[in-house]
Amino acid sequence: MRREPTIPGLDIRAFDPERDFEAGAAFLRDVDRHDAWDWLPSATDLASLWTPSERFDPMRDAVVARVGDEVVGLATTDWRAHDTFVSHEVSVWVRPARRRRGLGRRLLAWAEARARDVRRAKPGENGLPHVLDAYLAVEVAGVETFAEAAGYSPHTYGFLMLRQLAEPIPAAPLPEGLEIRPVQLSDHRLIWDADTEAFRDHAEPSERDEADFEHWFSQPGLDTSLWRVAWAGDEVAGSVMAMIWAEENAALGVRRAWLEHVSVRRPWRRMGLASALIAESLRVLRERGLDQAILGVHGENPTGAVGLYERLGFHVHRRWQLWRKPIDAV
Repeated sequence: MRREPTIPGLDIRAFDPERDFEAGAAFLRDVDRHDAWDWLPSATDLASLWTPSERFDPMRDAVVARVGDEVVGLATTDWRAHDTFVSHEVSVWVRPARRRRGLGRRLLAWAEARARDVRRAKPGENGLPHVLDAYLAVEVAGVETFAEAAGYSPHTYGFLMLRQLAEPIPAAPLPEGLEIRPVQLSDHRLIWDADTEAFRDHAEPSERDEADFEHWFSQPGLDTSLWRVAWAGDEVAGSVMAMIWAEENAALGVRRAWLEHVSVRRPWRRMGLASALIAESLRVLRERGLDQAILGVHGENPTGAVGLYERLGFHVHRRWQLWRKPIDAV
């Protein structure tokens, strides 16, 4: 029998948006600083990320663990349909001083039970099998042992890749017949649909819906003047969507931009378009006074993205791994 957490005064309850975003974001910043993971969300960022939708609502799909006024743990679960399966992502954070006392196991058990409830409510989701997914920062001590003990197995991996903007940016001309134009409000849907189409060729592509579109274009601090979008007449050929998270930068003490989405549609691949868009994005970011560019990439990306980024001066900054188990194994 598993031991219950030996933490006097522990209270685990549903996430309350009225009181928990500030404390929850501060807790996540503390945990990620300790674990050297570059995600330090503000309360505003977290509230935007956790905007309620069919797949995730913090009031039903997140719990917070407290001892008095101190947040000591947090757990969430959400789901997303893919071509051949439905994934339920489970996430657990525990304050470092409270680890190895059973709290992580208890929070994970809640997240898995919640995922099972969702699975039962959606038994006919296209007749697809359901799995539990956990994304782990592999540099965190003990995290893989924790996942293995809970019945998860490594499934795939990826990286955060970083580049210093002071380093020379290679020349990469735009392919003939294409042009980069400033993003207009009326372009949002075309850009989004083109990016969605391009990502269909990635490993285990997920379904996007209207909530994804609305969330993406309502994020705080969104500045589409940073984006570089290549057009072939009225068609979007490819794009690089850069984002600056000002409060995170201040907390990290860096001047950094994220290349959040990098995509090229099939007809314009193998022409150097991705290199041209990324190189131009790097120049724009450097002109804006930034020092670094960072992006996430799937290690088994079938389009050769890792090699492309390395040729453009990016190097591996952090590593993540996806661990998975069938939901019926819970």
